[in-house]
Formats: sequence, structure tokens, C-alpha cells
Amino acid sequence: MLPIHAVLDELKAALAANNTAVLAAPPGAGKTTVVPLALLDQPWLADGKILVLEPRRLAARAAAERMAQTLGETPGQTVGYRTRLQSRIGPATRIEVITEGVFTRMILDDPGLDGVGAVLFDEFHERSLDADLGLALARDSQSVLREDLRLLVMSATLDIVGVAKLLDGAPVIEAQGRMFPVETHYAGRNPLERLEEAMARAVMQALGEETGSVLAFLPGQGEIHRTVQALKARLRDPAVDVVPLYGALDKNEQDQALDPSPPGRRKVVLATSVAETSLTIEGVRVVIDGGLSRVPRFEPSSGLTRLATVRVSRSSAEQRRGRAGRTEPGVCYRLWDEEQTRGLVPHQRPEILEADLTGFALDLARWGARTAEGLALLDAPPAGAFAEARAVLTRLEALDEDGNLTAHGRRLIRIPLTPRLAHLVAVASDGGAALTGGRIAAILSEPGLGGKDPDLGERLRQLRQDRSPRARDAMTLAERWARAAGGGKGGTVDPGTLLAEAFPERVARARGKPGEILLASGRGAFLDPTELLAREPWLAVAEMGGGDARDRIRLAAPLDPLALGHRITVEDRLTKEPSGRMVMRRIRRLGAIVVDEKITGPPDRSQISAALRAEVEAGGLSILAWGERAGALRARLTFLRTLDPDWPDASDAALLATRETWLWPLLDGAKSLAGIGDAALEQGLKALVPWDRHRSLDDLAPARLTTPLGSAAIDYAAEGGPRVDIRVQELFGVTAHPMVGGGRVPLTLALLSPARRPVQVTKDLPGFWAGSWAAVRAEMRGRYPRHPWPENPAEAPPTNRVKPRGT
Repeated sequence: MLPIHAVLDELKAALAANNTAVLAAPPGAGKTTVVPLALLDQPWLADGKILVLEPRRLAARAAAERMAQTLGETPGQTVGYRTRLQSRIGPATRIEVITEGVFTRMILDDPGLDGVGAVLFDEFHERSLDADLGLALARDSQSVLREDLRLLVMSATLDIVGVAKLLDGAPVIEAQGRMFPVETHYAGRNPLERLEEAMARAVMQALGEETGSVLAFLPGQGEIHRTVQALKARLRDPAVDVVPLYGALDKNEQDQALDPSPPGRRKVVLATSVAETSLTIEGVRVVIDGGLSRVPRFEPSSGLTRLATVRVSRSSAEQRRGRAGRTEPGVCYRLWDEEQTRGLVPHQRPEILEADLTGFALDLARWGARTAEGLALLDAPPAGAFAEARAVLTRLEALDEDGNLTAHGRRLIRIPLTPRLAHLVAVASDGGAALTGGRIAAILSEPGLGGKDPDLGERLRQLRQDRSPRARDAMTLAERWARAAGGGKGGTVDPGTLLAEAFPERVARARGKPGEILLASGRGAFLDPTELLAREPWLAVAEMGGGDARDRIRLAAPLDPLALGHRITVEDRLTKEPSGRMVMRRIRRLGAIVVDEKITGPPDRSQISAALRAEVEAGGLSILAWGERAGALRARLTFLRTLDPDWPDASDAALLATRETWLWPLLDGAKSLAGIGDAALEQGLKALVPWDRHRSLDDLAPARLTTPLGSAAIDYAAEGGPRVDIRVQELFGVTAHPMVGGGRVPLTLALLSPARRPVQVTKDLPGFWAGSWAAVRAEMRGRYPRHPWPENPAEAPPTNRVKPRGT
């Protein structure tokens, strides 16, 4: 009997009395395959279905098959599964094991989840974006439409208190794990040694020291295949099978890894993190953990989602270790030193904090929400990434300028793809080639489909010739997407143009050496110079990766820039020729790429003004020649606005908003922005101050502090408030602390020595004279003996001179 059986009665009671619950059960407890079957006979379920959500397709299929096997059935009868590529659902199916992304689309299509009695969120600790959104939408639906709907969050390692609070104090049921002892060895790893070499060495050691099968964790497909080759060169035992396991494999290949080995044989399963949870691999009692995982990281600035190789979290390392003790005592080899475990982060960051939020934002718009406020989310999406996601949707014409869903946006929702790829398929359909668009979307969304050639055209050709089950499933999916887009037929579309429609910031132009390109986003990238694509002057790039400043192009297509005329912007710029002659240049751009430029002739006054305005619009206020006077006036106005909001706002945003009032008049007659000096900018800013307040400006925020010996500049931009740096001796005889703002704000006095080194900072000059002056005086007399240092400076005459010699 599995440990989960001990808490089933408690769980049933909790769900009978509440519509939410949290189940915490460690790996191996049996929650994934036992709980759904145990809930089938509950009165509250009646004839409703149970949906079980899994983070990965492989886990969904394996869980469904295990439950069906328990019932003596095959998937598609009482228990079925549904993923993007496969579906085994029948008319009698009561339990559907589905991926989290499938559930999100289900609830968006039917917010009331008609016919569903319970939704079980398995492995919720992985905190995928789809799981977070799915739970938030299900909770919203439960509170508005379906009070009878049961929601059960199941996890191995989770912030139980946080989730229970999110579900308004849902009851928490905790199951004990059943894990046999696991002995841990820290094998270390030379940082100069390739991971696959270290893994192959560790596998050979484990095979020699231990019995049973081996499960080895590597970050990705590349490392897995290189480790397979390294083991083939070492392994001499014909009774040992080496099999890979990752999501992109065909079902038959995955089953080779999951099924028990025949009697007398052992196997080495080389897996990605797909094997951390949900799956049980029969016969494994040895785990080798490479200590790395590959996770997506989205960069809003470039629009790229990169796969970053990172160290595993402590919770993931424990999950992996636990795989060795599922059925008997086991052993775990870790390819790092023991003290490094303390440096591992407790958990990986939730995907909502790292991912591209474009699909998330479109789903919210369809749900009727412009923001994530009010939804039951453990973590709010980052404001910057969410804003950029909505900006992308606006550029794709899925949202209008007010943020509302457009007709095109509603069309994209019908195509179950990310917004960019759905847009690609829709554009292809409009050109009469919906199936081509669907096949391109399949290649872009399924890693390795169609091979690894960087030329999209070659990938399409290989996909059409591929007869593997995975390729057939993908082609079926492409046909489904094409039908959802409208199924336009009979036309042809250029793959490069479609890519540019979906990823306009990744349009690229050749520059410099062969293979070197510049993207419209302003980033550099490269191809191997021997690739045929390296000879193309223009490319539309689909996939990149590899560097911080420069990326390798992994997938692209040739592009005719004339097809992107609607995305080309025209800029008229005033330039100076080497001869000194001023001319107008018309520049056509695709983002950072200059398509072409030409001289249109000598400028007239109106053209010069328009060109200067365009420079300001493009470059902002920072391209103006700000000097000390204009900068000081901005600081004074900013200070006054803190006292009275009726004073003009001198922030960058406000000055740009009022540029027609104060800046545009300065451009009339100017030949360049550099010719508009500090004094002119100061006068322009003064135009923002009402005429009846000009005198108040100098009274309330004088530019300089009047002193007995002259004056000193006031820095209104200083941290801590308006500040004056002045030699302390120049303030001898001053008995009242200087104030600004009509006597409301004391100046910060930075008092200096004769050598202009800091002596004291004060906002209470009389207090300084009466207090710490004595200690300062003693130090100053020793350091500057030829200067006067009176005992009572409040009554002494100010000075900036030294004493006569001999006095």
C-alpha cells in the first residue's frame, strides 16, 4: 500500500466539506495515480469528470497509462489523456490527464467548465506559467460561476501556507513519503572537464559498484546525445542498454526508457529534468545528478527567450536524489562537492517572473482583464515584462490602442499557439497558404522537428519527408491550426515574410564579414560563413542563442525587404557634409537597420525646424546641450513643485509633453540642436513659468545664497534638499540659518576649510556655532594657523583672507 492511502479518507472529507484543498505529498507517495481514482465515487462528483493537470506531455501520458493499467484498461476508456500532439479520450472517459496549457485553453473556451467536477493541479511546485494562470482562472470561475467545482492543488515541495492562503484558507492534508534509504556520494567534477565526459565516467563507476538500473540527469538533448557517444566508447557489457529520455522523443523511444528492463538486463536512462517528478522508471536504484538544468529566460529588451543552463535548486536536487529510493535502498552520485550544496538556491524562480508574458496577456484580455490584479496568483507578473507583452500584442494588432481585444485578436485566440505564431499562421492563411504557416509554426514550437539545418526552407522540406510518428502528429497539428486560421488555400507565401511578420525585431541585414548580421533590434548576430544563408543580404530570423552581446542564428529564412514596406519608417534628417554644406537626408529604416538613404537637397527653414523636432522626438531631451544655467533652473522648479504643485513640472516626461510651448520656438532659426545653448534653454524653460510668478521664483528659490562677502550657488538637485558648499569663514557673523521656500526649508550648508575640504554639514548654523564649533576650531587652528578661528564666530567678522604675518 502506498503512503497516500493513509490520508485518502481525510482528503475525501476535506473535499466533501470544502471546494478547495491542498495536498502535500513527497515523491513516491502515489498522489498522481491514486488520488484521481479514489475520488471517482465521491457524491459531489456525480457524473462529472476529473481533470488532472501535469506540467509535461510525457508525464500526462505516463500517468494516464498507469491509472488505466490499474483498472485493467487502456487509455481512452475510464482514464484518458490529452496533450497538444496526442489525445486518447473516449465517450466513457471520467478522468482526463491533460497538460497545463491544454487546461488554460479549455477554461478560456468554457469558463464554466461544463461537465467537470474537479480540477487537480499536480506537481504545482514547478510553478509553470500555465499552472499559475490555470489556477487563477479556475479560482475566478469557481467564485463567480461554479461554486460546486472542486480544486485540489497537489505538490511534493511547496509553500503550503502561501497556497492555502491564496485559496482562502483551504484545508491542508499532508502525506508521509515512502522512500527507502539513499546513500549520497559527492563525486565532484573538474570545471575544465566537459559534463558529458564527467557523466560517462560516473556512469561507468556506478555500473561497476552498484546493481540495478541508472538514471542520469543532464540539462538538455545535446548533452544527452554526447554522453551516449561517450558511453558507447567505454561500455563493453552487452547486457546494459543506454536510452535517452526527453520530451521531444517519439512515444516508442520514451517507452524504452520508462518500461522495466527484461530479466538479466540493466539500462542507463539519460534524462532531462522531465524525469524529476511524476514519472516512475522501473528498476532504477542509482541516480547520477549532473547538477544542471536548462530553463527559459525571457529578455523583454530583445524579445528573445533563451534557454539558460543553471545550477539546480536544492528542492530539485532532492527530487532527483529521491528517484533512487522509490522501490528499494539506492545510491545517488552528485557531480559536485558537498559544500556546494549549501550554495544552491532553495527553489527555482516561478516561470511568471522569467517568461515571455505575451500569451499570458492575450489570455487575460480574452478573460476580460487588462491587468492581473484581483486574480489568485502567488506572484504578480513583473510590470515591465507585462507592459512589453501588451505592446507586442498592439503591434500584432491583437489589441487596440486602448488595450481592448480586436477582431484580429479574437482570431488569434482561435489558433492554439503563442500570439506571434498564431499571427504568422493567420497572415499565411490570408495569403492562401495556411498549411505552410501551420508547418512553420510546428517547426518553431517543437524542438528538432525537421532536423537542425538553420535554413527554414530546408526544415520544411525535411518535415514533409519525415514519416516518424512525431512528424505525423505535428503535421496533423499544423492542419488543425490552418483550419482554425481560416484554411486559406491555393496561394503561396514567402517563409521569410511570415517570420518577419511574427518577429519584426528579428529582421536582419548582412554587414561586415560573411555571416555577420545586424538585427532590427540593434543587436548583432552571426552565422557560420560556410552556410548558404550567410550569402543572403537580408534574413528573417526565427531562433537565436548563445551570447550576451552576439548570438548564433539557429533558424532563419531569406527575406525581400520590399515585402515589409508597411514596417519601414521614413526619417528626414539634417546633416552637415564634409564641405560644411547643410543637406537633408531621407533615411528609410527597419528599426536599427538603414534600408537606404539619399540626399533630397538643401533644407529650407521649415525643413530644418521639422528635422530638429524629429531628432528630439527620436532621441529625447538628453540630446539637447543642457548646461549649468538650464539645469539649475530645472532643479529650482522641481524644488518649488514639492512645495506647491501649481509650479511647472520640469521632469523629462512633462517637458516632452509641453515641448511645443517652450522648446519648439527655440528651434525656429536654429541650424542644429547643438546651436541651442544653455542660455537659450534657460529662457525656453522660463516660458513655462507664468509671468506673475517670475519674481516669486527668485524670492522662493533664489539661484544663489547672499553672504556677507558675496554669494554662493545653491544646488537644488542635491540629495537631502537644497545645498550650498561654502567656506565656513565666509559665514562668520551669521546668526540665523539661511532658508529658502519662503522660510520653510533650511539650506543644507556644507561648510568647508580654507582648502575647500569638508568640515561640517549642518541645517542649524547657530546650533553649530554654539556646539561642535569648539572641536572644529581646535582642529582648524592646528591645520591652518594663519587663518582666524574666533572663539565666538557668531560675533566675528566674515573673512576669506589670512592673518598678516606675525599676528
